[in-house]
Amino acid sequence: MQPIQLFDPASSTYTYVLFDETSREALIIDPVDDQLERDMATLRQYGLKLLWTVETHAHADHITSAGQLAEHTGAQTAAPKACGITTAAVQLVDGDTLRFGSEQVRALHTPGHTAGSMSFIWRDHVFTGDSLLINGCGRTDFQSGSASDMYHSVTEVLFKLPDATTVWPGHDYQGRTRSSIGAEKTGNVRLAGKSLPEFRAIMEALHLPRPKRIDEAVPANLSSGLRHDAGSHGAVELRVAAGYAGDISPPMAYSWWQAGDAVLVDVRTDAEREWVGFVPGAVAVAWKQWPGMAMNADFDAGVLQAAQSGKKLILLCRSGVRSIAAAKRATELGLVAYNILEGFEGDPDTQAHRGNRGGWRMRGLPWRQG
Repeated sequence: MQPIQLFDPASSTYTYVLFDETSREALIIDPVDDQLERDMATLRQYGLKLLWTVETHAHADHITSAGQLAEHTGAQTAAPKACGITTAAVQLVDGDTLRFGSEQVRALHTPGHTAGSMSFIWRDHVFTGDSLLINGCGRTDFQSGSASDMYHSVTEVLFKLPDATTVWPGHDYQGRTRSSIGAEKTGNVRLAGKSLPEFRAIMEALHLPRPKRIDEAVPANLSSGLRHDAGSHGAVELRVAAGYAGDISPPMAYSWWQAGDAVLVDVRTDAEREWVGFVPGAVAVAWKQWPGMAMNADFDAGVLQAAQSGKKLILLCRSGVRSIAAAKRATELGLVAYNILEGFEGDPDTQAHRGNRGGWRMRGLPWRQG
């Protein structure tokens, strides 16, 4: 059985989808935000239920869609603990396994490109991220990289795998799709037969240009790709959007709601509201529902009822992903609908979680009645 290999031309990034043939449960490795629709279509094409989104490291050349995929599918996010991706639900350490149906992947800590970089073993396949590439390896000159760590990770961890193990890299810039441990042990121009001093000299002589998107990509990837670039950060209050009235900052949404100019619509699932907490005064109209994050057949009726007052709708969810899709649908129904940027989280000061109906906070804003 082979993984589904997908390619992003802009960053030369490979994304991989693995699945159990019986349960159709799936796992995705290194998804790219610009390819979200492609990846969702792939899941639908194969009839898959996504359980896990997995990162090999915090990328510097593209932004992950892990957070968006989790919102759309109900999957859990997983990332190497040493990468500092604190939004990931599961923080992986060496030897950890993730199960999907009767299948599983095992994490191998392979630092060098970054201090937290990981590879993943599945059957007789290894997904190496930027640790081991085809006839090369990832750079080690920035973002906690270390040539010495890379040399150890490849020669003492990856090269110890059986020679027949298929290598699936995180990138390739020459159209190559896969290799093998045996082929890399004997032919990798940077590592095959090289001593540590030789390898370090090779890496020091590369003088590669700085990744163009590093300043944007790394901060975004440390929050699973959910970029909070407005609202409480002061960038914009209102911006035009395609397919709905626009995106608004949390302060503006709060002021509209408090002034009675808008109806606040909570499109999270009923399960999320019961488990995490309720937003007092919000109309609860789920966009998707458990089990399986299926589309809510009652969404249209619910949002039309919420708009009967004639006020504009301001829509919220956990991270600002589902509320965009819901705002587009409400607009198709002839309503004026805005998406609230960023998303909501329980307020630790008022213990708004596990069903408590007390206070709620949106990136520092208290959403409370009165």
